Amino acid sequence: MANTKKILSRNEIPREETWAIEDLFASDALWLKAYEEIQDELKGYETFRDKLNESADMLLACLSYNDKVEEKLEKIYVYARQKLDEDTTNSTYQDFAGKAQAVANKLNGAAAFIMPEILAMEEQRLRSFLASDNGISHYSYAIELINRKRNHTLSSQIEKLLAETREISEAPSQIFSTFNNADIQFPEITDEDGSKVRLTQGRYITFLESPKREVRQEAFEAMLGTYNKYKNTLAGTFSNNIKQASFYARTRNYSSTRDFYLSDSNVPESVYDNLIKTVHNNLHLLHRYVSLRKKFLGLKELHMYDLYVPMVSGVEQKINFEDAKTMVIEGLSPLGQNYLDVLKEGFNKRWIDIRENTGKRTGAYSWGAYGTHPYVLLNYQDNLSNVFTLAHEMGHALHSYFSDKCQSYTYAGYKIFVAEVASTCNEALLIQDLLGKTTENKKKAFLINDFLEKFRGTLFRQTMFAEFEMLTHRLSEQGETLTAEKLCSLYHELNTKYFGPDLVIDPAISIEWARIPHFYTPFYVYQYATGFSAAIALSDRILKEGEPAVKEYLKFLSGGGSMDPIALLKLAGINMEERTPIEHALKVFENLLDQIEQLNC
Repeated sequence: MANTKKILSRNEIPREETWAIEDLFASDALWLKAYEEIQDELKGYETFRDKLNESADMLLACLSYNDKVEEKLEKIYVYARQKLDEDTTNSTYQDFAGKAQAVANKLNGAAAFIMPEILAMEEQRLRSFLASDNGISHYSYAIELINRKRNHTLSSQIEKLLAETREISEAPSQIFSTFNNADIQFPEITDEDGSKVRLTQGRYITFLESPKREVRQEAFEAMLGTYNKYKNTLAGTFSNNIKQASFYARTRNYSSTRDFYLSDSNVPESVYDNLIKTVHNNLHLLHRYVSLRKKFLGLKELHMYDLYVPMVSGVEQKINFEDAKTMVIEGLSPLGQNYLDVLKEGFNKRWIDIRENTGKRTGAYSWGAYGTHPYVLLNYQDNLSNVFTLAHEMGHALHSYFSDKCQSYTYAGYKIFVAEVASTCNEALLIQDLLGKTTENKKKAFLINDFLEKFRGTLFRQTMFAEFEMLTHRLSEQGETLTAEKLCSLYHELNTKYFGPDLVIDPAISIEWARIPHFYTPFYVYQYATGFSAAIALSDRILKEGEPAVKEYLKFLSGGGSMDPIALLKLAGINMEERTPIEHALKVFENLLDQIEQLNC
């Protein structure tokens, strides 16, 4: 019988390989004390209800109180969730997490009056409050964000009615989530060893990476063939999610659903258009990559199921966690000593929960609460992919660290539009460092292929998703019925356009839109492509310009949510209102293509 590595229980993991959760609360007893205290603090909101219009002092007192309570709740919530993530079977922390969610819901209800009361004020009176010298100017930007919704906020009766419709409007998303995570069942396929195994969502990409082509093809056809059986139901669910989004956009006087969803981060629609246009202008680069992939794999025909398998194989190496930390430190050295000191502090002071254990949440993330250091959850495996995961999550962690250090609680949190910039920048710097140190052609080609795949999967593929989303919302708003046939035809056409003549666009790919969960959060996916572009442009600038670029980058990391995302990126010398960052990233992609073509593998 094969020797299988045992997965340890939580109490068997060495303390030095666990995160310092005690830095949030030293004990469960102290957490329970804070939980009881916040119940009483929620009652304090009644002091301010219906009184914000009275004076600048009253408005300041309310906003300050809200910050204090939310900051306390954040610690309560993060501790409970992270303790549960250590072992999701632990009933104590299941209870803690439930209590934390319940009190978060109570806080949302208790503070719900703040935004409507601010918007009910006459603008002139509100501005006179902000001109006071009592310290309320600290909240000028926060109030500006609320005030932007003035023309999109309706009467109190209609707002109450709209609030009551939210649960109904979430039905398409909830139905899809239940179907996609619980109800849909996939058939068995034959794995590399000739054994019959059940295809699952989690195993799908692993099968697509298989060196055996018949495994890739069978997984691809089984996965998408299963979705195709439900195409009419899924088209109806997808279409109705667009309709509910369109309803709220129209009701709130936005010109379109895209305008509605981009307004939250004050991102101009031209940013979205520039992304698609710039990628369109450079699709020849993706076509070139597809041709190279066909050549490297030695295939007469390259199919959709051949896109994930590594073009270069047999060079994977075993990398323990200590070596991974060293690789990340060396790779991020261009960011300067200040950045490296914080990075090492994270490594040495137990910011990271390193190992897999029974019941532990899968995957990886960075999280934390204001006033304490960030945390990173890993399930580290000894391979290069996990080294990049470490660099990625520490990018998030240090972004949060610098934001928390330099901003008050009010402005420490940053928007999704910029959230992936720091993490992807770290990955880009690391891979450039590894490429510079690698002399063996096959290893270098392996690294370049990995980097090229990040471009394909993020910059090109997410832009294609963004275009599909834009077109389907536009068709719906024009009164078109989004049938399964129409959606499949549109998706097939986009794949043909993006991937070019050297890829066989298999009929099965036409239904792939039906398995993308992010489409149920409208106009979200484009941010992966813009964030990736900004990060690649930033990493290239840091490597070429050195200290001046690093100083500007650290200003960006320290900005938190104190400005609109577009303005924050301008601090680092990146203007996403122009096509330049996307074009810069695509030049890096082109250079990587040049390099891999020249290698004799």
